[in-house]
Amino acid sequence: MAWPHWVLKNLYGPVGVMFGKFYAGEEEVTGAGHRIPAAPASFLPVRAAVRRRDSRFLSATPDLAAALAGADDDGRDVFAPIPTEWKDIRTWARNLLPLAKPSPSSPDTPANPPRSSS
Repeated sequence: MAWPHWVLKNLYGPVGVMFGKFYAGEEEVTGAGHRIPAAPASFLPVRAAVRRRDSRFLSATPDLAAALAGADDDGRDVFAPIPTEWKDIRTWARNLLPLAKPSPSSPDTPANPPRSSS
């Protein structure tokens, strides 16, 4: 789910649409500390952005947060600027990744979502 989630966030954030990511069986906690029950299945929820609140979900991706802050649903075809071949889409999405926080074992490694076998 990492690649589709990442691509959808980058395509639709600038037009004011947010995507989430929940994994089956994993419990979540809200920012206010309230328990969110475990999802029965993995899924990607979609909703209209709430600009004044959603930037907190995008703190690791300031460019995406800025795009969402200035979001405008102007009717554009969000798929127009991206390639159509899967390999090229993955390259396009990888170029949008934030740099990972350095770790002791790999100080300069960029973030990489898990690779899909399909």
